[in-house]
Amino acid sequence: MAWLVVAAATAALAGGMARLGVPSAALFAAVLAGLAVALTGWPRTRWRRGKRLELAKPVSKGAQAVLGVLSGALLQPATLAELAGSWAPVLAAVVATLLVSVLAGLLLGLRRDVDAATGSFAMVAGGASGLTAIAEELGADQRVVAVVQYLRVLLILLAMPVVALLLGGGAGGADSSSSGSGLTASAAPWWADVLFTAAVAAVGIWLARLAKLPAGPLLGPMMVAAAVSATGLTQGATVPAPVLQVAFALIGLQVGLSFTRSNLKTVGRVLPTALLLIVGVIVATAAVGIPLLHLAGASTLDAYLATTPGGLYAVVATSADSGGDTTLVLAVQVLRLLVMLLLAPLIGAALGRSGRRRRKRPGH
Repeated sequence: MAWLVVAAATAALAGGMARLGVPSAALFAAVLAGLAVALTGWPRTRWRRGKRLELAKPVSKGAQAVLGVLSGALLQPATLAELAGSWAPVLAAVVATLLVSVLAGLLLGLRRDVDAATGSFAMVAGGASGLTAIAEELGADQRVVAVVQYLRVLLILLAMPVVALLLGGGAGGADSSSSGSGLTASAAPWWADVLFTAAVAAVGIWLARLAKLPAGPLLGPMMVAAAVSATGLTQGATVPAPVLQVAFALIGLQVGLSFTRSNLKTVGRVLPTALLLIVGVIVATAAVGIPLLHLAGASTLDAYLATTPGGLYAVVATSADSGGDTTLVLAVQVLRLLVMLLLAPLIGAALGRSGRRRRKRPGH
């Protein structure tokens, strides 16, 4: 009964946010609903007996798998062709923007209430929903990661109409209610989307378990989906929109339900520093990425959109509205997303070791 109440509240809140054009409305709504339950302890049932409401592990892993399938399915033949034609400047732009955002994360991690892993995953550019889903498994504070990641996405979306006008494009791409239409719409029939998602998720999780892959429920399906989608055999099949919204909501609930009053105060203290660093990352990635992608023949607007640290669906929609090279923008954004998610376990392990050494030093 408690879950029905939470689900109904999440759905109603998500519907209202979607009408207001809030990006990732299902995820945001679920975070708020979960936060309300965690802080108030309501709704209470005789089965809970004071225990916190938590998602079952198979449910959260299923949501991660769906996000993995979605991420991998973005790697289409046209994307690979674009990367092959301009691989050097594209790769340089991807590496540069990742290094800038990781450096900002390490700066955030200098705060006493934020460790290096949490700071890095909170600030790193690429795959906000995916990083939020696996942050806890990689040793980071999932709550801080979620709040800072989506604060960055929100700032990018708010600034996009102004940036598009200044750099010579239209302002239409800032409407987040339509920002995902070009990527989430499938060319395949609905049953093919369902079959593709279920089969890839199952195979990916199984292979990840065999390989003992860190963050396997997300990375396994992502790699399988990327391998299959890159061949073109899937005919553009992707995750069905209703399934994707449920997955976003489940990830949001997982984050929201884990809050306490104490760590909510911690997140509040982190936000001013995070906000300054986010602005710095947006400016720095533009300064580094625009000259590099000019070498690939990109316009200034497309170069900015390709390297901006977040808001994948919105930047592609803005490029399309302005008549830009949408394929190049998508190629750079997708490559960075895949690289970041694949490197996340290695970064988490390295920063986790660094954090343990720092805590062992005298005075820490």
